[in-house]
Amino acid sequence: MTGKFWEDLPLEKLDRAQWEALCDGCGKCCIHKLEDEETGELHATNVACRLLDRRMGRCSDYKHRHAYVPECVRLTARNVRDIEWLPSTCAYRLRGEGKPLPDWHYLVSGDPESVHKAGESTRGWTVSEDDVVDFEHHLVDREL
Repeated sequence: MTGKFWEDLPLEKLDRAQWEALCDGCGKCCIHKLEDEETGELHATNVACRLLDRRMGRCSDYKHRHAYVPECVRLTARNVRDIEWLPSTCAYRLRGEGKPLPDWHYLVSGDPESVHKAGESTRGWTVSEDDVVDFEHHLVDREL
């Protein structure tokens, strides 16, 4: 990949490698959110999908994730603008809104660890859904 494709190309023009490279490895899309039934507002938990590698911030079985987690969304250039629960820092969301990537995104910084150093990843504050009984007891005051 050459040039600053993430700045130069619209999402619809990215090839598969470029699309996958947009993911910063924060893991925030793999965090369970609870919806307030009255207001529709989403609240973050510290509960991660069982497939999230919580140290690396990536799915441990990305290729086969739908076999284990059928509700895992297939993010595409066509639907990215319609998925309300995507993290506010998500590169797909930002680019879909015509916004630049943050300075800590590895495509900008050149350092894959910068997302973690900036405190923008799930590293160090999540638990696996396999270890949780009641998600409501795991609400966190974090903006995702």
